[in-house]
Amino acid sequence: MASSSALSKLIPDLSKLDALDGSNYRRWSQRILIFFEQLDLDYVLLNEPPVAPPTVAVPADNQGQTVAATDALAAATFAKYEKDNKTIRGHLLSHMSNKLFDMYLKERSAKAIWDSLDTKYGTDDAGIKKYVVGEWLKFQMTDDKPIMDQVHDYENLVSDIIAEGMQMCEVLQANVLIEKLPKSWSDYRNSLKHKKRDIPLQELIGHMKIEEANRLKDKVSNNFSHLSFKSNIVESGGASGFKRPFKKGPPIKRPKPQQTTNFKKPNKAKHDMKTMKCYVCGQAGHKAYQCQHRLDRQNETRPHMHVAEDMDDEVIAAVVSEVNFVEKNTEWVVDTGASRHFCAKKELFTEFEDAKNGERVYMGNSSSSQVMGKGKVLLKLTSGKTLALNNVLYVPALRRNLISGGLLNKAGIKLVFEADKLVLSRNGDYVGKGFLSEGLFVIETQLNENNKATTSAYIVESVDMWHARLGHVNIQSLKKMMNMNILPKLDITNYNKCEVCVEAKHAKPTFKSVSKRKTELLELIHTDLADFRNTESKGGKHYYITFVDDFSRYTKVYLLRTKDEAENFFLIYKTEVENQLDRRIKRVRSDRGGEYGSNFLKEVCETNGIIHETSAPYFPQQNGIAERKNRTLKEMMNSLLMSSGLSDNMWGEAILSANHILNRVPHKKIDSTPYELWKGYAPNLQYLKVWGCLAKVGLPDFKKSTIGPKTVDAVFIGYASNSAAYRFMTLQDFSICESRDAVFFEDIFPLKKPRLNVETQIESLPSTSSSVPARSSQEIKFEPRRSKRQRVETSFGPDFITSFISEINDLDTLSDHIAQAYLLDEDPKTYEEAIRSIDASFWKSAIKDELESIMSNHTWELVDLPRGFKTINSKWVFRKKLRPDGSIQKYKARLVVKGFTQRFGQDFFDTYSPVTKISTIRALFALASIHKLQVHQMDVKTAFLNGDLDEEIYMEQPLGFEAPGMEGKVCRLKKSLYGLKQAPKQWYEKFHKTILSFGFVVNGSDACVYSRMFGTDCVIISLYVDDMLIFSTNIESINKTKSFLSTKFEMTDLGEVDVILGVKVIKSVKGFSLSQAHYIEKVLKKFDSFDVVPVRTPYDSSIHLFKNEGSSVSQMEYAKIIGSLMFLMNYTRPDIAYAVSRLSRYTHNPSNEHWVALRRLLKYLKGTMDWRLEFVGFPATLEGYCDANWVSDSDEVSSTSGYVFTLGGAAISWKSSKQTCIARSTMESEFIALDLAGQEAEWLRSLLADIPLWGSPTPPVSLLCDSQAAICVAKSQVYNGKKRHIRIRHESVRHLIRNGVLSLEYVKSERNLADPLTKGLSRKLVLDSSRGMGLKPIG
Repeated sequence: MASSSALSKLIPDLSKLDALDGSNYRRWSQRILIFFEQLDLDYVLLNEPPVAPPTVAVPADNQGQTVAATDALAAATFAKYEKDNKTIRGHLLSHMSNKLFDMYLKERSAKAIWDSLDTKYGTDDAGIKKYVVGEWLKFQMTDDKPIMDQVHDYENLVSDIIAEGMQMCEVLQANVLIEKLPKSWSDYRNSLKHKKRDIPLQELIGHMKIEEANRLKDKVSNNFSHLSFKSNIVESGGASGFKRPFKKGPPIKRPKPQQTTNFKKPNKAKHDMKTMKCYVCGQAGHKAYQCQHRLDRQNETRPHMHVAEDMDDEVIAAVVSEVNFVEKNTEWVVDTGASRHFCAKKELFTEFEDAKNGERVYMGNSSSSQVMGKGKVLLKLTSGKTLALNNVLYVPALRRNLISGGLLNKAGIKLVFEADKLVLSRNGDYVGKGFLSEGLFVIETQLNENNKATTSAYIVESVDMWHARLGHVNIQSLKKMMNMNILPKLDITNYNKCEVCVEAKHAKPTFKSVSKRKTELLELIHTDLADFRNTESKGGKHYYITFVDDFSRYTKVYLLRTKDEAENFFLIYKTEVENQLDRRIKRVRSDRGGEYGSNFLKEVCETNGIIHETSAPYFPQQNGIAERKNRTLKEMMNSLLMSSGLSDNMWGEAILSANHILNRVPHKKIDSTPYELWKGYAPNLQYLKVWGCLAKVGLPDFKKSTIGPKTVDAVFIGYASNSAAYRFMTLQDFSICESRDAVFFEDIFPLKKPRLNVETQIESLPSTSSSVPARSSQEIKFEPRRSKRQRVETSFGPDFITSFISEINDLDTLSDHIAQAYLLDEDPKTYEEAIRSIDASFWKSAIKDELESIMSNHTWELVDLPRGFKTINSKWVFRKKLRPDGSIQKYKARLVVKGFTQRFGQDFFDTYSPVTKISTIRALFALASIHKLQVHQMDVKTAFLNGDLDEEIYMEQPLGFEAPGMEGKVCRLKKSLYGLKQAPKQWYEKFHKTILSFGFVVNGSDACVYSRMFGTDCVIISLYVDDMLIFSTNIESINKTKSFLSTKFEMTDLGEVDVILGVKVIKSVKGFSLSQAHYIEKVLKKFDSFDVVPVRTPYDSSIHLFKNEGSSVSQMEYAKIIGSLMFLMNYTRPDIAYAVSRLSRYTHNPSNEHWVALRRLLKYLKGTMDWRLEFVGFPATLEGYCDANWVSDSDEVSSTSGYVFTLGGAAISWKSSKQTCIARSTMESEFIALDLAGQEAEWLRSLLADIPLWGSPTPPVSLLCDSQAAICVAKSQVYNGKKRHIRIRHESVRHLIRNGVLSLEYVKSERNLADPLTKGLSRKLVLDSSRGMGLKPIG
């Protein structure tokens, strides 16, 4: 038994041997072979197996019987081999991975298994040699790991190289190891390099071991000395730790010092340590050899700092610099070096117990203080949260309260130090803040707010101090006050520039006036562009550009539709003036605006030798001539419009007329007019007329009649260009004409009405009170001419609208022309603009409603701004919500926080918030058509105000908000506001928790879809931010849901759905239809394409588009149209998906060919404007189509994928996009499209499966494809191609087929509804596929 026990200890334990997986064969084979050698079983693997002995028949007796006789020795040898073979085979199989076990299970011979593994994994491989050599070369030691551990790693790498048969001398190994030493060992490495003899590897390792031990000792000694001067140490006051013997049990926290004797006399009495006095210092409690005042101990270091879990034996450190010991015992300082919390005021404890073991605190100045007790402190942070500190030590002698950063970290609180701030958070939620004060981070608590009047010490008077006290007054004022003996004499020689003053008082340098005007024409041209983006001129212009000659100040003005036309007009101006004056432009000066940002102007200037000068960034004053000219033009334009009563859209004619006049008015610094200097002769001003006056324009002869007027009434609006004629706007149809045959009435302005006449008409309007019945709009009499005009809102004036609204409460009594005035007005951009606009009463009412909603929701509270925090500002956003027909539904004002000033990790953390997909909304309308559901709509008023805030955010009081007596306070946000980074997330979480508490279940595929069963009735809610759709089979279930939501949030019940996300919902007997006809009309009118001739197809397949290598053509206008069409395509028009996808690829640089294709698409929309997406409820199965078009154009390298899914008779999801990888054949492109459609099919199937109305089990989605090759590859078990990205997609599609998500079917191309999503088609195919996708005309 003894021998077997000893043997078992010598044999290695194979239970810790890793299973063979192929990559670890070399080490695995060596370890298991050693095991077999110790058992004397290795011969089975190394030698050939013995041959079984033959059986021989011999006579046994005279009766002829035979017996089997064998060689006894051979039989015994073979029997032993069979037994050992089974033992080794079992060990080999038991230490293999599952795959290798299954592979070799049927093999009966252990040697055969061993040889097979050696052949497979043990053969010499050049790749393995390169790998091990590469690992050896990449190896580098670092300072964050022990040196000897890294040396062992190095030796293992060398062993791997030698095991691969490569020779490496020991000197080379040692020299390379020297080079691998970390940077902190550079001195040691250099000393080794200067040795004259080579050091063997093992000797080098021995030297390194000694060096590491010495370095570790020096490091501990340095840390030991450092803590002695900067640590407060708490030490147990009981028996001295130097006397305490080592025993079994918990580890002793302090080392035992060396003593002269370690024994006690057995009969000696035990002395009381409390009464024993020291012979050195005379104090009780310790012996002489323990005294810290011994001469031989004065140079010894202080006790070490230890951190332990046992509170009684723990040595606790709180690292605080002595220089900061100013007494502020109400503040709490975060100390990352402290292992415990300290408090100096007993009043702050909520739970307290006196100290029992006499602990003391050793200060950094060698003094000590008593620990009087410990307990619990609750800190009320300014964030509203409470921070509980347990086991806080009460030390009255401390001048600061200390919070251990390490204990906070152990409690899961994250500390972020940044920009003199400290942010506390836990699990991503905001906890509180701190700020840097006198070099320490102080936690901001509500207690600090009540104790701000603390005294300060150690203040040294200096120039910087008085500069700060006097509100950062300038240094010259300080000098003057010192000369007046108001301030003490201070040293100002070392005064440095104040950074705060530079940031707060920075002003741009003054600009000198133009020293000298140029002496020749065209020597310098000033140019600038001005915009009227919010007011389109009558000719559809939004900008104008000016060219001012520096010598004459003669100005040329051109009206522009888009900014990118500026360069073309510069060429027109250059050609004209150089030809007329027979001179050449020498220099052009402009600002850094985008109108001259392309390379086109640069090339023109370089070709013609023109120097293009630009102003410095953000200094438009350097282009002051053009800037001043624009201001003068705008001021005169404004005067012309106001004096004449013409509408704002006539600003273009007014600008041209103003420029015509200014060219004939002398400049203030010269006596000649710009016209005279430019033309060479004085102008004639006799033909000038008053702008906007009445003119009788003679009719041409072919329009004159014998009886009747021979003139037509018109308004004078300017002077014809390059023609001796005037420009007029006729009052009959507001068309513009040019003529010289006119009679002017310069004191009559037909479009300007005096205020008295308007007020008289207002007074004649009926009252809407109960005593006087209201009259219809037909009874209200207005001047006929005004009622025929368009866009005459400026003629009413602000007083008219204000008085009009105060008298009329029923908007139905307004005439169509006045109502149209409201519609044409631009939305105000600022609060001041809103309260001064003609709709001021409406906007004030909207602001009042918003503020009432905010206050009723307790969104904020007014507080003083805490120290260390900054406020964020807010602004008002005003919008008129329109009905689908374009009329005004309501005026809406929204208070929005300027969230772009927030910083991640301080004011906000997570911001993600989901919204329902438009595909989900279409799928729900399809279900509503199938199951005849009722669909209602609700709107959450100020939805974001319902989200609760976790962070601490302060905001300035908004405009329009009044709180008498609290003007200096700020708003501490308790709930979300629009504009905050985290507002959408907080609102969604609040709604999500609320709706789940009512029994609803969230959809697994769309987090904004919820469903619940009320008995047999199903209710489905779809949420898009604050817009909500409610689907149900019973109106009572809808009312229950509405009632619940109204109790939780402030809701607006909109009844049956009418408009959702700008899409008109039309309910019919068959089901529901989605239409954007009004939006298409608006887009066509906006981009001058409403009066075009319609076409039948959205894309002409005979035209091949290429990337534009030249200059872009109206790029901004092109991008606007594409953006508008993308919204239309994504919501209700799958028939234009390919055209929009294709044309959007050229948005960055469109050419004329691209514009032709885009205009064709607009013409197609003109002819199909009344098409709608109609869900009729049949068929009630989800069906998909996919297709691909392989590399249609020569400059394209990627194919186009397309898919469409139908349910209830119309499309619910579609896509047309360029493939992200290159396909080498049609089959590959079809398979990529198949994989893309499979992903969408899986999502749609999961979406519908989570809706109770869909039923279970969920059938597979039928996906139709027109490529039989792609279908065959998808159904094949193995992909044998060469493309990795196709192999991955094959696995994905096979997975969907195996799991019953997809069923693939073949369809002919002419019946494939996805065909128009990949290419342009003929008229018939476009019409047929559109009908198949549910697109039908209204009516």
